[in-house]
Amino acid sequence: MKTALLFPGQGSQRVGMGRDLAHRFDVARRTYEEADEALGFKISALCFDGPEDELTLTQYGQPAILTTSMAVFRVLVAEKGLTFDVCAGHSLGEWSALAAAGALAFPDAVRLTHQRGLYMQEAAPVGIGAMAALMGLELSAAIELCVAARADGEPCEPANLNGGGQIVISGHVAAIDRAIALAKGKGAKRAVKLQVSAPFHCSMMQPAADRVAAALAGVAIATPRVPVVANVTAEPTTDPARIRALLVEQVTAPVRWEESVKALAAAGVTRAHELGAGSVLRGLVKRIAETITIDTIGEPHEVDAFQAA
Repeated sequence: MKTALLFPGQGSQRVGMGRDLAHRFDVARRTYEEADEALGFKISALCFDGPEDELTLTQYGQPAILTTSMAVFRVLVAEKGLTFDVCAGHSLGEWSALAAAGALAFPDAVRLTHQRGLYMQEAAPVGIGAMAALMGLELSAAIELCVAARADGEPCEPANLNGGGQIVISGHVAAIDRAIALAKGKGAKRAVKLQVSAPFHCSMMQPAADRVAAALAGVAIATPRVPVVANVTAEPTTDPARIRALLVEQVTAPVRWEESVKALAAAGVTRAHELGAGSVLRGLVKRIAETITIDTIGEPHEVDAFQAA
């Protein structure tokens, strides 16, 4: 029996996240204070009190979600003796996973995710890119759909391979609109445009990837205490040089989440904890790997209910 820690990505943010945790546990409060100091502004106030439209901005939402996940993680370690064998995270969540595993210092992770969010937003002006969720398509059919929808200068690419019959595509807004129009003819049950501010995990993010690479160049990456499953490869790694390269590649590459969860199951993981705001990953894991029991921990009552293995 092995235990995995899973960390959510962008979209899980909500006003009020972490507030009760910080009021109840000193280690959580100190985590938010450490993030405030690293950033030079109060990400804690955005998490606790909003406003929502600011919290959802990519450059704020990313460090906010990471900070909340790390606050939960630190509470569980300090109060409940949490132990674990492997970590993984969805997109942004991979940064949280690396911080929890000790590969990234928390202040560096907070600063870098703030920069990453800013770079991703600036890589594609608002309104130029889009993303859409496809329900009921296999990857091969989704790739065919993307090929049919794209045009010169208007990419359309698989972005999140989430499992449970869900694939998210990303690219130029015109290509995404064409893909939505063609989706049912390709066998999709549904095709829904997502409310996002940029086309994440596609080639339009290359300028952001270049800037993330430059930002990472001056940051130390240590060997993690446990393996971390990378989104790009869906394989565990502990090599700092490989982690650095994969964090850059992740900006433009698809998130191979279904394969990542299956890799955890194949490695003997039978218990997983989703740490932070929301419960998106719990739903995905239940649809991908029935052998993994998963819970979500983000509020004080969920900490109270947790029992270390």
